[in-house]
Amino acid sequence: MNITTTRNLLTDAWTTPVQEVERAILRFTSVRRDRNDCHVAFFEIARDPQLHVNVTHKYPTAEVSGWAGPARQPEGFVHNRRFDDLTPRHIVRHIRDMVFARPR
Repeated sequence: MNITTTRNLLTDAWTTPVQEVERAILRFTSVRRDRNDCHVAFFEIARDPQLHVNVTHKYPTAEVSGWAGPARQPEGFVHNRRFDDLTPRHIVRHIRDMVFARPR
């Protein structure tokens, strides 16, 4: 499984936490042989203080508690979640759950 990330942050409010989360994501490993490539996108929306995260898989996955979706896009199947007061360590846990959601 290939895991990539991008960010589109409008302010500096989430820059340091997102850098920490991205470093953790790059260390993610799976014991299963999964071909469901995954892309994690971090972004902000104007006048919204929350961090938004999209996790896109090439193939559908099971739903994960706390994540909205999936929405079908040309790139794959997208789940979304917002964060506001969690530490980077906790954000990583939630993202890991979605990245490694079982295939559907």
